[in-house]
Amino acid sequence: MAIFIIRRLVISVLTLLAATFIVYVGTAVSGDPMQDLYGLQDAGDAERQMDERRRVLQLDTPIPLRYLSWLAGLLRGDLGQNIRGQDVSALLANAVAATLQMVIAATVLAIVFGIVTGIASALRQYSGFDYALTFAAFLFFSLPVFWVAVMLKQYVAIEFNNWLRDPVIPGPVILVASAINAVVWMAILGGDRQRRLTTLGVAFAAAAVSLEFLSATQWFADPGLGPVAVLVLAVGAAFGVTFLISGFRYRPPLVSALVAAAVGCGFYLVSEPVLADPSVWMIPLLAMATVATGLAIGYLLGGLQRRQAMVTATATGLLTGGVIMIDYLLQAYAGYAQRVRGRPISTVGSQTPNFQGDFWQAGLDSGGHLLLPTLALMLVSFAVYTRYTRASMLEVMNQDYIRTARAKGLTERTVVTKHGFRNALIPVTTLMAFDFGAVIGGAVITETIFGWQGMGFMFITGLNQVDPAPVMAFFLVAGGSVVVFNMLADIAYAYLDPRIRV
Repeated sequence: MAIFIIRRLVISVLTLLAATFIVYVGTAVSGDPMQDLYGLQDAGDAERQMDERRRVLQLDTPIPLRYLSWLAGLLRGDLGQNIRGQDVSALLANAVAATLQMVIAATVLAIVFGIVTGIASALRQYSGFDYALTFAAFLFFSLPVFWVAVMLKQYVAIEFNNWLRDPVIPGPVILVASAINAVVWMAILGGDRQRRLTTLGVAFAAAAVSLEFLSATQWFADPGLGPVAVLVLAVGAAFGVTFLISGFRYRPPLVSALVAAAVGCGFYLVSEPVLADPSVWMIPLLAMATVATGLAIGYLLGGLQRRQAMVTATATGLLTGGVIMIDYLLQAYAGYAQRVRGRPISTVGSQTPNFQGDFWQAGLDSGGHLLLPTLALMLVSFAVYTRYTRASMLEVMNQDYIRTARAKGLTERTVVTKHGFRNALIPVTTLMAFDFGAVIGGAVITETIFGWQGMGFMFITGLNQVDPAPVMAFFLVAGGSVVVFNMLADIAYAYLDPRIRV
């Protein structure tokens, strides 16, 4: 395996080196970098600026020698200067930070929800749920991202911000939303006709009552969860995690998860001094403490199922911590909304200019700016992951070893999670590697629409100005990311399928 990785690295470096030369030459001959200076009325000033630009871009040097000069600077850790004399290394650091902030959340959410939805669709093949997901996936995949971004700006930002001034839900909206909720749950749960009708009625009534309550109490004007909601969500997380990881056949994993949920809710009741305005490092420290507590609870209460109990307790603790963080964010919303004049969802940029607030208000500001570009990127990627995962899962579930596992008497949950899911991830891993490598290079269209000055913005600006240094910096990050993530995909193959190691 080590020899294989070394060989791949050498080939990848040589390929990347050849590609950098092609990109550099293509950028250098794509136009005239002096174009914007020809129209200056002051001839002396124009000549001075042209001389400075010739010096910065080395225009008096042949292109191959310019490339070698850039390559020598790269080996010293110097990415050069752009057409305006700015340090490209500093520009690259800011651009990478902005891009990662935007695309990582979208990519991770698309992977998680896409894989889970694809598996559920495969297990319910040719059901109403499967048909609905297939239609939604093809719809999202077919929509152009620029159109999606514009629609999100209009209806998720502008119209929703206007509605938040008086957040009363009209009766027809409640009826339509409740009907959609009922149809979705009916498709998910399935069953015979009586069960479908029961699900339809219960889901419709629950949604209608909930929406009417939220509207009557003006919850959207000053939201929050409170101890009861945190407790209910924590207990629900305990049951859900236990079902996915170990099932309900043995008691210790469930007991450990419930104890972890209880500990998390107990901490929530006394968390005000710690979480009122925490530092940046407080949240990671609390997460590590949560992991340690969950492992300890699972170890002490797990018995013969100690390993599974440790996993369920830790996962439940982390989910409970996430619910607590959401509650604090919601509590900070009213104060934040006043500071941004009642328009919490932004359509341009990565942050509100000159905004200063506490930890939770800063989080809401970042989240409000991230929401629209994250949704725009996630919808298309979600559709791709859903379709790939569904196709891969269907192929795996028809294999002989799956029938053998069922014949041995294993539960369906064990067959799906330990025999089907792991093997179904092998082709999806390839898609994940390419996706991560690509998105780090920036989402050019999305960044342009939402005014996000990241990698894509730097790349387009460099091309328009015939400026090789920013373009090459972009290409190094994007190309290097593809190489690294493909290497990680090769390693992941060996973990998912031990036969690959041989």
